[in-house]
Amino acid sequence: MKTLHASIFHGVLLQAISSLKENKLRTVLSIMGITIGICAVMVVGTVSQGMKKYIYQELDTYGLETLWVYRNWKDDNPFRNVRQGSGINNDDLEFMPSCCASVKQVTPVVYHQRNRVPLHSKGNFTNANLEGVGIAYVDINNDKFNLGRNFRQDDIKHRKRVVIIGTKIRDALFGVHTSPVGKVIRWGDIRLTVIGVLAVKNRDILSQLGKNDYDINQRALIPYTLYQQQLGSKDIHTLQAEAVSVAVTGNALNELTDLLKRRHHYRYEYVAESMDVWISTAEDLLRKISFIGLLAALISLLVGGIGIMNIMSTSVVERTREIGIRKALGAYRRDILMQFLLEAAVISVIGGVLGMVLGIFAGFGISYLSGYDLGVSWLTAFLAVLVSIIVGMLSGYYPAYRAASLKPVDALRYE
Repeated sequence: MKTLHASIFHGVLLQAISSLKENKLRTVLSIMGITIGICAVMVVGTVSQGMKKYIYQELDTYGLETLWVYRNWKDDNPFRNVRQGSGINNDDLEFMPSCCASVKQVTPVVYHQRNRVPLHSKGNFTNANLEGVGIAYVDINNDKFNLGRNFRQDDIKHRKRVVIIGTKIRDALFGVHTSPVGKVIRWGDIRLTVIGVLAVKNRDILSQLGKNDYDINQRALIPYTLYQQQLGSKDIHTLQAEAVSVAVTGNALNELTDLLKRRHHYRYEYVAESMDVWISTAEDLLRKISFIGLLAALISLLVGGIGIMNIMSTSVVERTREIGIRKALGAYRRDILMQFLLEAAVISVIGGVLGMVLGIFAGFGISYLSGYDLGVSWLTAFLAVLVSIIVGMLSGYYPAYRAASLKPVDALRYE
């Protein structure tokens, strides 16, 4: 019985393919409609998934559990006396993170109005983002070393004149192929010995979205105690911390700000930031871009489906007498229905496979032109072909149903 059904199905399939060959131009145009629609879906999936991967990689360069606390310099409370200082000092560090259960580690960050400072070495010059930091800074920021080492407790305690530099500073002052470890950089009259070179970080997409001119590879890090000595203050401009997990970043921020407010008798207001806002903003942006792109792709696919419905409806009209003859000779209603559905399925499958192949090549082309290795979303490819089959079957069902419902007498009279 199964062999008989398989034989009937095979015969109907061959007949469907034969019918499509008789109208090659219409068949090709219908296939092209599905192909373009599936290719569009593939491109949207590839770009959205690829960009999501890159954005998360860049967000991870900050550390997903990272948070920042600093004084709110725009506090406009008319009843609060204007206080000097950053509202955070070295004495506050003694209570962290032992007082804050959600905080894993913390580092002070000291800077001078976030302006770049000039650094010199043997006639070479560059501007750098100079920051005074603690030992935990490198770990919190997920930094790696190309060369050298991190700060030690002795460097912080004795305000040693040592510096960790980014790759762009290394390239500008010493050259790409020269190890600067042990060499001297001048910051004004201060001689700083290089102890480490940070690995390159990529934040191209985030910098373009935020239009931030802060270059992560143009950093120069010194002990925060040394920077404070030069500024003549024990102020800490920003507390950068790492939460125990992403889930408790909100608790960690509350614990740090509450501690600072209590210690400074509520004389300052603080700004508390975490990566949660950045992550949610990035996800929202990607969701909107993907939705718009997918909507455009689905419209293309809809047009392809309408093309299949059109060719199948035309085919039913042209082959009305043929349908009548087949029914008069004993063809079942299901045979007629099956033939026209298979014709629609063949168009959609061929269009889907071609669209998938074209979408893969388009993805590689976009990767090449953009410079980003977006890869191929195989899940999107599979879903695209599946969708093309569904669209083809739905588009072909009504014409197939109409053909199967024709009465033999009416079909034979049709001119």
